[in-house]
Amino acid sequence: MTPGRLLLALGGWLLLCFAAASLGAWFPPGEWYASLNKPAWNPPGWIFGPVWTALYTMMAVAAWLVWRQGGWSRQRTPLVLFVVQLALNALWTPLFFGLHRPDLAFAGIVALWLAICATLVAFRRVSRPAVWLLAPYLAWVSFAAALNLTLWRMNS
Repeated sequence: MTPGRLLLALGGWLLLCFAAASLGAWFPPGEWYASLNKPAWNPPGWIFGPVWTALYTMMAVAAWLVWRQGGWSRQRTPLVLFVVQLALNALWTPLFFGLHRPDLAFAGIVALWLAICATLVAFRRVSRPAVWLLAPYLAWVSFAAALNLTLWRMNS
């Protein structure tokens, strides 16, 4: 495979991941989120941008590493699982910030967590570096699930 095609594919994975992230612009936290009771361990707002930028970049590189091992024809299952978890990732923002439904968002984040775990298992068979690139994402989503549950309980 030519270096140009590899770079183009990496750009495609980056574009896909950051397209999922772009939903945040349509559903900002706003006044509703500001009015919620939050635990003392709630991160400051400024941390989310840098963390998610790093995570989406690592996610894209992980998917690209798997894709490099035969493309969609040979890696269909791991890549479909990746796209499914990415769709679930994109769904969380409208559920939580758009609909103001921490309960539905929690159900969504549990489904996301399970999909990330399935993706990690599938990626492990193809690329260990891809698994390591997704590990911080699983850790952050685990933290986010705990925070989501806490916000739901504190504000219902």
